[in-house]
Amino acid sequence: MKNKILILVSILTLSSCQNKDNSKNIVKTVVQDTLSKTLGGTANLSEATPKEDKAIDLIRKQLLVLLKNDIPALTKDDRYFYYDAFDLNNDKKNEYLVGFSNSYFCGSGGCSGYILKNDGSVINRFTVTDFPIYVTTSATEKFYDLIFESGGKFHLLKMKGGKYPSNPSVQEVIKGDVPKESTKVLDIQGGKLEKYAF
Repeated sequence: MKNKILILVSILTLSSCQNKDNSKNIVKTVVQDTLSKTLGGTANLSEATPKEDKAIDLIRKQLLVLLKNDIPALTKDDRYFYYDAFDLNNDKKNEYLVGFSNSYFCGSGGCSGYILKNDGSVINRFTVTDFPIYVTTSATEKFYDLIFESGGKFHLLKMKGGKYPSNPSVQEVIKGDVPKESTKVLDIQGGKLEKYAF
């Protein structure tokens, strides 16, 4: 409600600063239209971020549970995450790939992270990986196979018994480059993902 009032006051202020010629009629029309939509409840005043707010809240709550024993040791700079959404099993619901990029969660072998179902439950935790992660076009147990980089090599991770292996560095090394048709996700170093506090 505060946002609606603030927008309305801003528009009215702008309209009072306009010249009293043709622009007055245009501003008056815009003000009247905005006012009628605001009062009628049809104005789009959403402040939603490009990413899904529900997903961010879900991940944040889950991390607070998963990392409850770690939280006392975390500094403010350690308490942030990145995420990317991808439907790993073609069920029309995105899974969330969650990664960290700080000294608490990263070491010489790479960083840690999680893959969460759409409801927030854990598919698995992974360690010693570098980002990005690649989603291949092949699938095992109805989930796409993944390629993680660890130790400068690309490793193939396949679903087994409802989980991906947690340590990519001990999985099969793929020969050659990542297949071109693979989708890059959780590209933290690419700089396009936002970081969120938890």
